[in-house]
Amino acid sequence: MYAVIQTGGKQYRVAQGDQLDVERVEGDEVTLQPVLLVDGDRVLSTRAQLESASVRARVIGAAKGPKITGYTYKNKSNQRRRWGHRQKYTTIEITGISASARRD
Repeated sequence: MYAVIQTGGKQYRVAQGDQLDVERVEGDEVTLQPVLLVDGDRVLSTRAQLESASVRARVIGAAKGPKITGYTYKNKSNQRRRWGHRQKYTTIEITGISASARRD
């Protein structure tokens, strides 16, 4: 059984026991809403089928992404700017996938 979840504007394919880095989430336990759920030959994909389905995850810790640097420059005007960014992530572990949706 696996599910496709959406968090932080991105979609991830997850199964029970998977660990992944997602954009920051709050709390010790997180419940995520699946976009698609596959259980053997049964596929749940419509909004009505996924109403009662959920994916539970446990927050393990925090992580940081790679440092991204940039530089802007305009010639003849002495205008320069150096900038950097480092994205912060939360590491989660998928503890359970519940497919208690009605059958159509």
